[in-house]
Order: sequence, then structure tokens, then C-alpha cells
Amino acid sequence: MSFFKVDQLSINFGGIKAVDGVSFDVDKGSVFTIIGPNGAGKTTIFNLVSRIYEPSGGRLVFEGNDITHVPPHRVAKLGIARTFQNIELFEHASLLQNLLLARHAHKQSSFFSELLFLPSVRRMEVEHREAVEKVIDFLDLQQYRESLIVNLPYGVRKVTELARALCTNPKLLLLDEPSSGLNVEETEDMAFWIQDIKNLLGITVLMVEHDMKLVSAVSDRVLALNYGRPLAQGSPQEVQSHPEVVRAYLGG
Repeated sequence: MSFFKVDQLSINFGGIKAVDGVSFDVDKGSVFTIIGPNGAGKTTIFNLVSRIYEPSGGRLVFEGNDITHVPPHRVAKLGIARTFQNIELFEHASLLQNLLLARHAHKQSSFFSELLFLPSVRRMEVEHREAVEKVIDFLDLQQYRESLIVNLPYGVRKVTELARALCTNPKLLLLDEPSSGLNVEETEDMAFWIQDIKNLLGITVLMVEHDMKLVSAVSDRVLALNYGRPLAQGSPQEVQSHPEVVRAYLGG
């Protein structure tokens, strides 16, 4: 049984088939990457998995459970987290506050217990803070802990978005173009973090990415899309050398 399975996934926007019968399996503890030119349907698949969009057809199966019609607010509780290509952080809150907000998915206290700040609530607050501090240490963000997001360099914001996703304790992490807007050195650092997330934290990664150097460095398997349909699937080397991928994506 695969850890995460996409089976004949489709979505139509009017008469346009943005995703047309896409299927793939993601093994536990691996990095699976989706590539393709702009408009290929990569981010649309992420929006389907995170339940922002409702599919026109097909199934999503996570840990053996059909999640195709699970409400969006339950996705994080299931153990699925994502980042966004365009950074979605609270700019006038601190880095620490942004990460603590991610712990909301694990909230178990009631309104009245929080109002009275009961011992159970205090214990939970300590647990949330410890979880966030571990992520800050893991991604070397200590010096930015109290900084407002609006004052941080773009590269640090990108890592903060990754940190916020990790603070939900995901089993499956969706990374939407993690190298977008980063320079060469920052992209190399991102590759380092992705490898550590897989190898040290044991988190499975589903990634959308344009940077083929990053794709080759971290991916176990790759799926190439064009116009919402699969072109090739296999190792990074196999997919990059596939004639259809060369024509559609690499400009051959």
C-alpha cells in the first residue's frame, strides 16, 4: 500500500481540463517532484490535495484513507502541510508568532479552559513553544526569532514558510516551488534542508519545482506534466532525458 496515492485526478475550469487523469504514488520517506512548464497543472494538483479545489474526478488516498472530499480545515490534522509559491506569512507579526500560529492544528483546549488559563492549557502552551523552538533550531532561525516578517530578507522568509509548515508536525509536506526567488547559494541551502527533512525528520515530501538542479539533487522520483497530462515518470535522469519532456519542458 502506497503512502500517498493520486488516482486519475482531474479538474475542469469551464471547458479547460487543467488536470486530466493524473496518477502517481508517493512512497513513505521519499521526495516526489512534479515538473512541467507554466500552466502544466502542477500547483493545481497541490490545491486539489490541500482541498482548496474540488476535483472533477479521481481519488486522493493518504495512508490508506480516501481523502478526496475531506474538508480543507481537516487536512492539517491528517498530517498534510504545504508551503506556497507566493509567501503567505503575517508580515507584521514576528517569526516566532507566525510559527506558533501553525500549532493551532493541534489545539485541544476549550474556550473556557483558555479563558481561565487552567494548568492543562499552560502545559499545552509549553509543549507548543518547545515544538516551535525545535524547528527554529533545526532551520537555524534563532537570530530571527523576534524579528517582524516584514523586516526579514526574502530568503529568510522562504525558510520561515518552510518552518511554519514543519510546526504542524506533518507526515506529508507539500513544497510549492521552494527555490522560487532564491539565489544560487540559498537554493543550495534549500536542497540541504529538504534532504534533512527527509533523512533526519522522516517526513515524506511532495514538491513542485522548476530548478532542475534542485530536482536532481533531492528527488527520488519525478513526474513531468504538460497541459495537465502526464508525460513521463521515473528517476530525475530518466525524466529529464525523455524525448517528450525535452520537447515540452526543456526546450529541445
